[in-house]
Amino acid sequence: MPNSTPSRPRNHLYYIVLIAIFALGLWLILLKGSGLESRRGTASQQSTTASKSVVSQNVAAPPQSILGRLLRTGATSPLSILLLQIIVIIVAARSCAAIFRRIGQPPVMGEIVAGLLLGPSVLGQLAPSVMAFLFPATSLGTLGVLSQLGVVLFMFVVGMELDVEHLRRRATAAIVVSHTSIVVPFLLGAALALFLYEALAPASVRFVSFALFLGIAMSITAFPVLARILEDRRLQDTPLGSMAITCAAVDDVTAWCGLAVVIAIANSTGVSGALMAIGLTLCFIAIMLFLIRPRLNRFVALRVAQSRQTKSLLAVVLAFVFACAWLTESIGIHALFGAFLAGVVMPSVAGVRSFVKEKFEAFGSVALLPLFFAFTGLRTEIRLLNDWLGWVMCLAIVVVAVAGKLGGSMLAARWAHLSWRDSFGLGVLMNTRGLVELVVLNIGYDLGILSARIFVMLVITALATTLMTAPLLSLAKIKNLDAMGLSRGTNDGC
Repeated sequence: MPNSTPSRPRNHLYYIVLIAIFALGLWLILLKGSGLESRRGTASQQSTTASKSVVSQNVAAPPQSILGRLLRTGATSPLSILLLQIIVIIVAARSCAAIFRRIGQPPVMGEIVAGLLLGPSVLGQLAPSVMAFLFPATSLGTLGVLSQLGVVLFMFVVGMELDVEHLRRRATAAIVVSHTSIVVPFLLGAALALFLYEALAPASVRFVSFALFLGIAMSITAFPVLARILEDRRLQDTPLGSMAITCAAVDDVTAWCGLAVVIAIANSTGVSGALMAIGLTLCFIAIMLFLIRPRLNRFVALRVAQSRQTKSLLAVVLAFVFACAWLTESIGIHALFGAFLAGVVMPSVAGVRSFVKEKFEAFGSVALLPLFFAFTGLRTEIRLLNDWLGWVMCLAIVVVAVAGKLGGSMLAARWAHLSWRDSFGLGVLMNTRGLVELVVLNIGYDLGILSARIFVMLVITALATTLMTAPLLSLAKIKNLDAMGLSRGTNDGC
């Protein structure tokens, strides 16, 4: 039987002829098209030529190679700038995270500091031309939207990390500490607003919005960062660790509900608008907890039983998260609250939460969340604190934040019969603000409740209160169960 496959030399000849015909045909088409251009708008081309000749007499344009023109055009395109920003941000975030891990701090703090280093406070001072090239004003809109998507996914993961059943079992024991750790700093923050309002609040902001938001900012605990610190110190399974996690979970839920109310008040034009937003929020929470959650349990259980726990499940979950975020954004209480609640109602059928969390964190935490840190850093200009009064006010905010959160939690824990050392350790852990505080501050900045100056002060407060967590725990010699005087019986009984 003869071989029907053409020989290799014939193939080569075929492709050579094909390419030659293509090149010749394309050259003839372009040559013919250039003749069409020469006949269009002769008068306008003459005027353009004349103007170019005048310019060339005044300024002689330096000759530039084709490669130079290509690089210049490509490097300044919006997509090229965005890709370069992502590369620089991810490299800086991972590098700083590794450094902070080595010095005993949570890696996320290194990522936050990396965002500040890329902003006007450091890079803008050392190399303003580099910062202007990396982060032109026209690119900040796209960077901001991507960073918000990262925070939406992050808040969804935070919601999934809340163990609702564990919360129910220990809520009674932790209610005193957690609510005291909200009420005391909230009142101190609102009282501090009396002294800061005239000097730091934007002109168009009402005092009630400013005071309530400052109270919320003072009462935040960074649940995810706290959980990482407990894991690093192997405290998550100890009585103190369990108490801290439960208190932080109750704190987060209460604080985010309170923040939703504050946002509703800030966005409304009157009492009726605020009441409408609050009513819709309560309806949304009730629907999510009592209608969506049971049906979501059955839906996910069916998918798992049919071995469809892969792409289709992830697609449904992602659509569900974004739908919840869109609803709360439309209500007027911010998309992050909807993403957080979507995580809370996620079922834990056959490890679904861990599966979804692993997939979402792989992209959201590594790629998108550092963009949020950089975007926050671009908003943070430490040079705005250019006088002694500004630094005094910043120090006062830090002192009030620590006194309210650490002091209030410690006294409440002591009231609940914990030892002084364990009470102090619990207060230190509850004083951790970290990333969640930055999320809240950016919401206030976007809403116009915070000015750029107090935004910087509160960012410094978030960093200071989180960075002091590890040293203070070491000072109290809280490392593991053997180093604590708290017994399991004491914790269960309080």
